[in-house]
Amino acid sequence: MIEKLKKYFKTYYFYIALITILAVAVLGFMFFWGNGLFQPVRIPEKIYYADNISPTHKFLIDKFNQLHKGKIEVIPIDLPFEKFSTNERKELLIRYLRSKSDKIDIFSVDQIWIPRFAKWTEPLNKFFITPEREKILNEAIKACYYKNDLVAMPLYFDISFLYYNDEELKKLPNYSNIKNELENGITWERFIELGNELKKYNKPVYLFPADNYEGLMCSFFELLESQNAKIFEDDTVKLNTKEAIKSLQLLVNLLDSRLTPSEVLEFRETECYRKFVLENGFFLRGWSGLDVWYKNNIDSQNISDKYIPTFVPHLKGRNSTSITGGWNLMLSKNSTKKSEAVEFIKFLLSEDSQKILFEKGGYLPVINKIYKDSIFIKKNPLFSKYKKILNTAAYRPLLEKYTRVSDVIAFYLKEALQKKLSVKEALISAQRTINSKEIFFR
Repeated sequence: MIEKLKKYFKTYYFYIALITILAVAVLGFMFFWGNGLFQPVRIPEKIYYADNISPTHKFLIDKFNQLHKGKIEVIPIDLPFEKFSTNERKELLIRYLRSKSDKIDIFSVDQIWIPRFAKWTEPLNKFFITPEREKILNEAIKACYYKNDLVAMPLYFDISFLYYNDEELKKLPNYSNIKNELENGITWERFIELGNELKKYNKPVYLFPADNYEGLMCSFFELLESQNAKIFEDDTVKLNTKEAIKSLQLLVNLLDSRLTPSEVLEFRETECYRKFVLENGFFLRGWSGLDVWYKNNIDSQNISDKYIPTFVPHLKGRNSTSITGGWNLMLSKNSTKKSEAVEFIKFLLSEDSQKILFEKGGYLPVINKIYKDSIFIKKNPLFSKYKKILNTAAYRPLLEKYTRVSDVIAFYLKEALQKKLSVKEALISAQRTINSKEIFFR
């Protein structure tokens, strides 16, 4: 009997111990599972983002990836401006999107490409409700609609400036008068007169990109818009007009008079910037962010007090007009990770991200609130001037066919600048080529 009781108690305690061990194991497992120690490693959803990936873009991508670690990872596809012109970048993206691949989720486009790219993108109406859209500058979001659909969201805004070399101008006896003229909007007539006085110093007087590409079109359209001239009429283009002739003739005269060196015929923005700062030029037609470009490409010193942005020159009796630009984010129709991609777009449009884009990269923000932020404006003194110049903004035509038309016009503008055709011949040739709808090869 005693032996049976011993056996019974041994069995009893054995099971008690076993149950206790199992209970502890289960509780421990649940605890460690809850803390992620035994969970399977989560593979984040990877979204691919094609853009000019500047150091600022990279900074924001890394920040987003850290915030969404294990859930979403943004993989950048770099299309640097130094390697690809805007036209080359456009053609690369078009070829890729036509293949219907899902390997790009988000891509960045120039403001004027939006109508052309709309057919390959997912409308964003359902992702960005009205209050979210109202946070964006009207000047920036206006271009993001196509056939009443929101097809893009602006990443940053851009606007053209005339930069002047304040250090060099200070050496002139009539500096204060010149500065006053520049700060209040100088006429082209007075600017050319001043430029002729400056030629004796053997430095570049005025630099603007004059290669066969969209940058040349911007200079041409600034002159057209300042005359309230439009080249599109229904389905045709009108270039053989007194306003277009006057605009192109002015650009030709800048080269003929040697105010602008002939090298610009092969220059885009970057080459103009480089020549301007390395040869201590007087004036430059450029975009926002010259100081950041300088730090990234030339030297770490602050040059914001040396190269001052102001209004683009205007024709006598007309108003200064600055062409708008900027890059906008589009969501590929073939993306299989649309919700994750939209999460990243919203991150880039947050107030913090937009301030980082400006302070680290020189990119103008697209958030209304920032333009009313007195602390931010005080911290960034040039910002108040940008706001004034923004009031002179004008768009290039927001049409689906614009990019094709632009390619033709830019080609013939350069023909005139190179003296291969007269101004009138170049404009008539461009008009005929576009309106005949013949296939155009550069």
